[in-house]
Amino acid sequence: MSETTTIELAPPASALLTPQAPTVQDDGNLSQTLPRTMAEQPPLLKGSTAVIFVSVTGVTGISSLLAGLITVILPTLAKDLNLPASVLLWPSSIYALTCGCSLILSGAVADVVGNRFMYLLGCLLQSAFTLACGLAQNSLQLLFFRALAGVAIAFCLPSAVSLITSYFPHGRRRNFAFAMMGAGQPVGFSIGLVVGGILTDGPGWRAGFYIAAAINTVLFALAVMGLPKPVQPTRLSVNRLATDIDWPGALILSTALGLLSYVFAVLTGNVSSIKSPTNIACLSTAAALIPSFVLWVGRQEKLNRPAIIPNSLWRNRIFTGVCIDVFLAWGAFNATETLLTFFFQDVQRLSATQTSLRFLPSPASGIVTNILMGLAVHKVRADWAVIFSMAISCLSPLLVAIMKVRAPYWEYIFPALTLNAIGPDVLFTVSNLVITAAFPERTQALAGGVFNTVAQIGKSVGLALSAVIAGSITMQSDHPDKHATKALMDGYRAAFWFCMALTSSTLVVSLWGLRSIGKIGLKRE
Repeated sequence: MSETTTIELAPPASALLTPQAPTVQDDGNLSQTLPRTMAEQPPLLKGSTAVIFVSVTGVTGISSLLAGLITVILPTLAKDLNLPASVLLWPSSIYALTCGCSLILSGAVADVVGNRFMYLLGCLLQSAFTLACGLAQNSLQLLFFRALAGVAIAFCLPSAVSLITSYFPHGRRRNFAFAMMGAGQPVGFSIGLVVGGILTDGPGWRAGFYIAAAINTVLFALAVMGLPKPVQPTRLSVNRLATDIDWPGALILSTALGLLSYVFAVLTGNVSSIKSPTNIACLSTAAALIPSFVLWVGRQEKLNRPAIIPNSLWRNRIFTGVCIDVFLAWGAFNATETLLTFFFQDVQRLSATQTSLRFLPSPASGIVTNILMGLAVHKVRADWAVIFSMAISCLSPLLVAIMKVRAPYWEYIFPALTLNAIGPDVLFTVSNLVITAAFPERTQALAGGVFNTVAQIGKSVGLALSAVIAGSITMQSDHPDKHATKALMDGYRAAFWFCMALTSSTLVVSLWGLRSIGKIGLKRE
């Protein structure tokens, strides 16, 4: 059966600075007109389609795998490299920091120099820096290479989004590509936890980086040979780099996000560090840069010049709503899984391997959810899909907030881990389709940068606030030993309730922001 003609979310390409207001048709779908791409790709062979699916899923999966790996191997790694307690969480935090403040700029550059080139460069660099992490001989080297790896993945993520939109027209294959890209994240993270636990208790943590680098190199080679070249290759032009990118806006925003990410990363490791003059200065500077950015891009719009993220775009209720949803959902999802890692090791006193094996329901649930979403997203109303799936995910932090410490694994934690990823995985596909449709065809990598930046900042804020809540409640516990099970659980329960509040908030946002969105991901003729 042929696919239905689409009803689009995006403004015309010529209206980057002044997006049109959406109109709701009788069928409940959001209607706007998009021009066809200037140079459409010819129909792809099945082999090329498979390469694209494997490549974009694999590269995001490897990034998340490393995040899961670091979570489990961190205690052993810190001991082997004499990592000071003050920077204990930095092997994870610095990666997120450099990635988060590079995404917007790398997306803008990819739209000028070519998304395929930027994607391949990022893949190559990620392989090199991941291998270097495994070879690091001291903590300074490890942190340095993790920071560079964060920049490398920032080259890949926005470009991967742009590759999907350039290779696949609106319809089922694009939907499935985004769904598979989304599956790579929870699956990769959970596999990283499992592999990290096994390697920590066996060959050693360095083997994890070697394995990840080897897999990433295979993906790079596959992408070089299998990713189709664009019909009209992008010619590198210094003039275009200078004139087509809003450099001041990108630098202002990247600096503000970098400072905020730094402060949140520091808070995650030590709540009292908020009183530090350095952190106060960073927070104040970031707070001042955000309104400066708003004023700058507003000026760019008035002068009809490139604006990195036009202020007018935020007047699109659906775009704004889905960005808020991503921020909240990713914050809750990441914080819940990270807190459960500490619960297993600090409260239940489980080994790294035992801890990692308990996360297996999460990738299994993620795979099933993403496959179903990729196949069905164009058949169901997007607002209902997001609200229903996020309501299911609300049960995850609720279950772990009320669980008994010594209760059987299958009673609370198994269903919590199974349900935790369902909402974020559904939202991943919906939000990518919405955000890429809101940007013109020529700035799809920037659209990918916006999505990944919102998700990355959401993760940082969610984890930092959860850590602050858990630490504060634990310190206020009436138990004299703050490392005792009761004191720790008081903190963890409070943090889990906070995660439930974040997840529940997405329901309210979706009811407002996604109402009347209708079906998305339909074929456009």
